[in-house]
Amino acid sequence: MSNLLGGYLSATFNPLSGAPTAVEYLVVAGGGAGGGQSAAGSVPPGAGGGAGGLRTAAGFAVTAGSSITVTVGAGGASAAGSPYLGGSGTNSVFSSITSTGGGGGGSVTGTTSGANGGSGGGGAYTGTGGTGVSGQGFAGGAGGGGSGFTGSGGGGSGSVGLQSRDSAYGGGGGTGTCSTITGQRVFYAGGGGGGMSGTYTSSSIVALGGGGGGGNGSNGGASAPPGGYVAAKAGTANTGGGGGGGSEQQPSAAGGSGIVIIRYPATQQPPTSTTGSPQINYADGYQIYTWTSSGTVTF
Repeated sequence: MSNLLGGYLSATFNPLSGAPTAVEYLVVAGGGAGGGQSAAGSVPPGAGGGAGGLRTAAGFAVTAGSSITVTVGAGGASAAGSPYLGGSGTNSVFSSITSTGGGGGGSVTGTTSGANGGSGGGGAYTGTGGTGVSGQGFAGGAGGGGSGFTGSGGGGSGSVGLQSRDSAYGGGGGTGTCSTITGQRVFYAGGGGGGMSGTYTSSSIVALGGGGGGGNGSNGGASAPPGGYVAAKAGTANTGGGGGGGSEQQPSAAGGSGIVIIRYPATQQPPTSTTGSPQINYADGYQIYTWTSSGTVTF
């Protein structure tokens, strides 16, 4: 409230209520890469990469004066030669909270099973899907068998990856998870779609990545569809999405990097120091700190 004293306007302000004792967090690891090949050639396709593990909760205790480590995990590298298994993502960390990197996708030629991870990489041919970590993500889809020219989808933080339907159509990536920690609805950690190498009537026929940054798989058999072959898409940066699987004519794609976000009431004091250049925003009565590269925070 304001009042007029001696001809001057006097305002009463509420001071900040001190350093936080607890914060809300979202920690997403790097996504796994799709399986297959690293360059165009004659290697049969691979499966989608698994999404990075996702952990989120409120009420995480913090101590004033203590430096807290923030690590943002990188996405896995695309498959680089035999055994054509996509690279797994790396872990993201906030204090004692660790989210596990997503598993790489398997390949029809080489390692057919997806790697385990925060969410598991998809399997190809008769391979199994990699397992996810409970509370962080789901398994990749198991290989569909058949003639073996497709890959299944990588697991997402919200659901398992889809199995390839038959010898011509790859499986879609598992769905991600919606978070409102930034004040907006944003999906994170979707699985990558599987690659496929059939003959298609349209270049738009691909296995889709899961919502939350999962990359689409590629298509590319002996004959190009109208409009040409479609390359696999990488997982979206800073979502932890899995990369799309490669095809006979197109390479696999890398996983997306992770992200670390914290928030707490705007009425409390800001951190005394941060490193890693976090983005700072205010929404819904919270102050929000977003790291896309590794650093520290001290309250």
